[in-house]
Amino acid sequence: MSKQIKDVMSSPCITATLLDNVYELAVLMKQNDIGFIPIVEGTKLIGAVTDRDLVVRGYAEKHSGSTDVETVMTTDLLTISPDTTMEEAAELMAKHKIRRLPVVENGHLVGVVAIGDLAVRDAFIQEAGAALNEISEHVH
Repeated sequence: MSKQIKDVMSSPCITATLLDNVYELAVLMKQNDIGFIPIVEGTKLIGAVTDRDLVVRGYAEKHSGSTDVETVMTTDLLTISPDTTMEEAAELMAKHKIRRLPVVENGHLVGVVAIGDLAVRDAFIQEAGAALNEISEHVH
């Protein structure tokens, strides 16, 4: 039987709310060595901010650190459930050229899985490697 995302996802994960600002998210990313922060209302996922979002939608658009999260966050997110297989997650990441997926159950955030979470598992190194290779090819 294939491993499921719930076996490898990061949980609990660092989150923020609409009350946070761009500077606070940058500090959270630095303190926790992460590049992805889900935005929640309670435990309901409403968006996410990546380090790239901070640069492209924040600083490159001349927004200050006090700019609200909503200005830079992505709301149209691809999510997966905890019982998604690692193979399915790797395929989704490759197809959509993304490195992180929020894990949602009944609309509530339960974790995050990153391409690196898949890569460290021996049986899935090839799938994660293929996904990362495809992502990297399209980025450059």
